[in-house]
Order: sequence, then structure tokens, then C-alpha cells
Amino acid sequence: MTPTLPEPELYDAIVVGGGPAGATAAQLLADQNHKVLLIDKPGRIKPCGGAIPPRLVQDFQIPETQIVARAKTARMVSPKGRMVDMPINGGSVAMVDREHFDEWLRQRAAQHGAERMDGEFVGLERDANGRAIILCRPHGADRNAEPVRLMTKSVIGADGARSRIAKEEVGGEQPKSVFAYHEIIRSPKTADPDRFEGSRCEIRYEGRLSPDFYAWIFPHGETTSVGVGSAQKGFSLRQAVTDLRGDAALDTAETIRTEGAPIPLKPMKKWDNGKDVILAGDAAGCVAPASGEGIYYAMLGGEVAAEAVHELLITENPKALAKARKRYMKEHGKVFFILGIMQHFWYRNDKRRERFVNICDDPDVQRLTWEAYMNKRLVRANPMAHIRIFVKDMAHLLGLVRVEDQRSR
Repeated sequence: MTPTLPEPELYDAIVVGGGPAGATAAQLLADQNHKVLLIDKPGRIKPCGGAIPPRLVQDFQIPETQIVARAKTARMVSPKGRMVDMPINGGSVAMVDREHFDEWLRQRAAQHGAERMDGEFVGLERDANGRAIILCRPHGADRNAEPVRLMTKSVIGADGARSRIAKEEVGGEQPKSVFAYHEIIRSPKTADPDRFEGSRCEIRYEGRLSPDFYAWIFPHGETTSVGVGSAQKGFSLRQAVTDLRGDAALDTAETIRTEGAPIPLKPMKKWDNGKDVILAGDAAGCVAPASGEGIYYAMLGGEVAAEAVHELLITENPKALAKARKRYMKEHGKVFFILGIMQHFWYRNDKRRERFVNICDDPDVQRLTWEAYMNKRLVRANPMAHIRIFVKDMAHLLGLVRVEDQRSR
């Protein structure tokens, strides 16, 4: 007689992936007194510049203890070496270290009542009634042993840009991505301020460093993220980071760790399976085009996913899951659309990147860019400024404006 497998433990929700999206979703569902399990593979750190805007700090109650530095200026560097500084007048951008920030988010979820399991997602099965069963291999377990079986009423797939849950349960498209690689180095104690400054983020739009995206230097206090992104196959990201470190006189700095991962640049058209599975974060494509900014958009994605799952659990109506994407795109769809257009036009070659950096020298552009970034919404307060920017933008795109070959301002 075949032995009967024990009935798996039943959860209201299982969240696969403990990055900002997954940890946020787990915390918010636990706050609603749902029985939640957060599964995360230990040792995984996503390559990220680590910038978070004031709205994220406010909306998600991030304490000062998690902020390792504050950037007061962003420097844009053109292919010809022109440097345009964009000061954040009267404000700053908080910087976090993903190694510690993500774990803090997971710990906060546990403190709010979510259970945690360090382990690897193996697969999703269904019982005779169609209920989801998550198969998980706990960290340190024998790989030949049978995986743990966990039954759940709902699943949140926050398992990254190459999400297995998205592929198996939602299906369809493979989101367009760039591959990001960075090196976390020890920040220099003394440096030429023209080449490195601890309160300045640097973004380089140079084809030799990235043929279709950008390179960055983001200080995190004691450490600094130096990285690049590109979707071009065969382009050496490691060599580009080596070149970037040499440019900034950071080539002799101690390398602490290195990380690489794909970063999606367009939200997926569908986030749920119409039954009991919903995606969040990179798995749903929640990263801003052009900028690659992901932490705020991931945490918002976790929030809307948690809201949708909560409604599903209360009403047992699977149509609730589709509300997550609708709310998300209503708030940020226009921003993503505009950033996508910007990336399409301005990142195509060095000639256009040169003009793009020149546009960044405009006071209207700087003011509206910072207001939109800090508050995460399009700025409508000054329509004339938008008109001026549009006219200047078109003039540069059509080549009607002469771009001076300057090494700095």
C-alpha cells in the first residue's frame, strides 16, 4: 500500500522572493492578520545603485538607521566628457546598501508576523482541488531529499526578472531587460573632488561604457557602487566597470563584492493568473525605463499585490488580483511611458547622448526632474516650463542646437 503523504500546512499567502517587493508584501499581509510565509534564497544581493527618494522613505517608514549616505548632487557625464551637475536644492537623495536594507525589510516583515524560510523555490503543484502547493528546499538541506510541500490559498511571485512563477503560472511575454553588473568597493578616504565626491552620484552616458544604457558611481558612505548596464550581447560589463574605475581613480580601491542580474525595463502586460497567483517587483517588470530605478517601484508593487491578495482572501473573488496592475499603472503608467520614449530616443548613440546631457544643463529640466523623482509624479504646476522643455528637447533632437564640446562646466 502506497503511504499517504501528510497534508501540507496551509497558508493564506506564500511570498516567493524576499527583495523589497516580496518583503513589503509579506509585511503588509501579516499586518492584516493573514498567515504568511516569506521564502527567500539567502546570499542573493541585487546589483543596485541604492538610491531611494523621499517619497519611499515617507510611504514605507524607512528609519534613518538604514540610510548610509545622502546624495546632494547628480553629475551627468557626456560621451565627450562634458560634466553637468544637477544639485538637489534644499534636499537630498537617501542611499541604502542592498545587502543590509533587504535583510532589514525581511526582518521587519517577520516582526510584523510573517514567517520566514531561507530556502530555494523548487516548483508549484496543485492538489486534486486545484489548490497551490509550493515546493521548497530549505537552505542547507540535501539536494536529493524531497522538497518541503507548503499549501497556500495565494502566491506572490517576487522572484526576480527571470521569474519561474511568472513563466509557469502567468506565462506569455519575457520582459525586455538590461543586464546590470556592479562592484562594491571601499570608498576612498581622500580623493580628487572632480573625480569622486561622497555626496555626489555620477551617471555616465558614454557608449564605450554602455552602448545602450549608462554607467554609474553611487557612493554609500563607507562603500561605493560602481556599475554598468547593457542589453547588448557580447558587451563586456566587467571591462566597462574596470575602465570606469580607472576614469574615476578608483582602480586601486578594495573590491568588497561583485553582483550581476537582469533588470526589466517595462511592466508586463499581465501580472496574475486569474486565480491565485500574482507577480510583484522585477517579476512584474516594475523598474523605471531610462533610469533603471527599482526600489520604490518594487515596494509599491509589493504593496498593490498585498492589497489585491487581501481582497482575494476576504472575498474569494479572483478578479481582485487584476486590480493591482490597474492601480499601479494608473499612478505611474504615464511616467513609465515618457521614460521609455526618452530612453528610445536619447540612448541610441553618442551623438544623441551628448545632446541629452546638454539638455540636463537647463534649469527647468533640473527642477522638474528632481520634483518628479522626489515625489514620484509628473509635475503639472508650471505648464510653461513643460512647453519650454518640449521646444528645447525637439530642437536638440532635430540637431538645431549646437552642442559645445566642453570637458566641464
